[in-house]
Amino acid sequence: MSSFNLQHKPPVHQRSNPQLTTNRLSWYDVPETVKQQLMLVSAHWDQPELANGYMAQALALADDHPDVLVSAYRYFFYTHNNDLALQVTTRVLDKVRQTELLPEDWTVLKPILLDRLEDPQIRLYINAYAASGLILARLGETELARRIAVRVSEIETRNEFGGNVVRDILDHPDDDEEDTEANIQGNSQRNEMANGSDRNRAGEP
Repeated sequence: MSSFNLQHKPPVHQRSNPQLTTNRLSWYDVPETVKQQLMLVSAHWDQPELANGYMAQALALADDHPDVLVSAYRYFFYTHNNDLALQVTTRVLDKVRQTELLPEDWTVLKPILLDRLEDPQIRLYINAYAASGLILARLGETELARRIAVRVSEIETRNEFGGNVVRDILDHPDDDEEDTEANIQGNSQRNEMANGSDRNRAGEP
């Protein structure tokens, strides 16, 4: 599996919007005004001076709704706004930790995550944790990024959270970025679809 050059930053106009589509927004349990802002982000994907403002509005209106937070950190990640991506990812982790009463000590947290691996909130937490490792790798925090990648690898069974992707990035920092992000996008989409199905089974939109 290839990974990307941590110093390479392809032009935004060469990139595609990987997540903000009408189909995916349909299951977001948020006001239409929030969905409208997210669709404006999608429409202006190659104009960050506009899209960033729409995303800021969506975040302000959504009151830390997890789906919007996830869309935000993916948007900032794919447009290489790494500082904001890390800030939003941290908000996701803090929110889930508070609502699910998760401990911060990894030795205590790991068995809880393993036991609740199919819980949508836990999967959200692990996805965000893995994403934080990837963002930290981009920011040059390689030791912390590797620690996160190893931890995620310890609890995933099918590389569904991308722990090995982050490890490959750290081991092969000069490889192709697009292949790596395709792997990340595929993992994220599969988890998002699974979480959407879980919400539907629970009677949520």
